Amino acid sequence: MKLAIIDYGRGNLHSVHSGFEKAAELAGLDVNIQVTHDPAWILAADKVCLPGVGAMGDCFAQLKAAGLDQIVRQCFAQKPFLGICVGMQILFEAGDEHGGCEGLGLVAGQVVRFPKSELKVPHMGWSPVTHKPHPVLVGIPAGARFYFVHSYHVLPADPDLVLASAPYGVSVPAVIGRDNWLATQFHPEKSHQWGLQLLANFLNWSPTLS
Repeated sequence: MKLAIIDYGRGNLHSVHSGFEKAAELAGLDVNIQVTHDPAWILAADKVCLPGVGAMGDCFAQLKAAGLDQIVRQCFAQKPFLGICVGMQILFEAGDEHGGCEGLGLVAGQVVRFPKSELKVPHMGWSPVTHKPHPVLVGIPAGARFYFVHSYHVLPADPDLVLASAPYGVSVPAVIGRDNWLATQFHPEKSHQWGLQLLANFLNWSPTLS
C-alpha cells in the first residue's frame, strides 16, 4: 500500500509520518509512507492524508501556490482521504479567520470562531470525543480523549456529516466524513493510543469508491 502525506509547507509532517508508521505496525500492514509534493506520486498513492496547522487562509493560499489544490480535489473524489486539523478546515467553502477566507469548497459549510465564553481560546489540550459507528472509529470507546489545538471549528451545512463531536462550550465537530473521505479536527498523530487506532483503522479502510 502507498500512502501520500501531502507536503505543501503547512503541517507537522514529521509527527504525521511517525504516527502513520506506528499505526501501520499496529495494523500489521506493509505501507510505503511518503511525505511528498510530487503530484504523480500523490495521484499514484492508494490513500492520501492532508495535514495542516496554522491559519486556514494561509494554508489554502500555500496549497494553491504549491499547485496542489487540484490534486487534492482529485484525491478527495477518488481515494480514501483523511484531512487533519486545518487540513479538515480548508475542505470547506469559507472561514471567518482574518476577516474571511476562502477554502476548497469540497464540503458545504463554514469555519467559525468559538463563541465568547469563559473557556479559553484556542481550544488546546485533551477533550473527550463521542462518535457514531464508522469503520475508521472502530475500537475507540465513547469518551476517548483526543488532542485538539484550534481557535475555529467547522459548521457543516449537512449535520449528517458529523461522525464525532467534543464538548467545548459548543458541540465541536471532531470528525466529519462521507463515502471515501474523513477529516478530524483533533490531531490523531498526537493522541496516543486512540489516535493510532484511528490511523490504523484508516489504513485498513476500504470504502466503496464511485
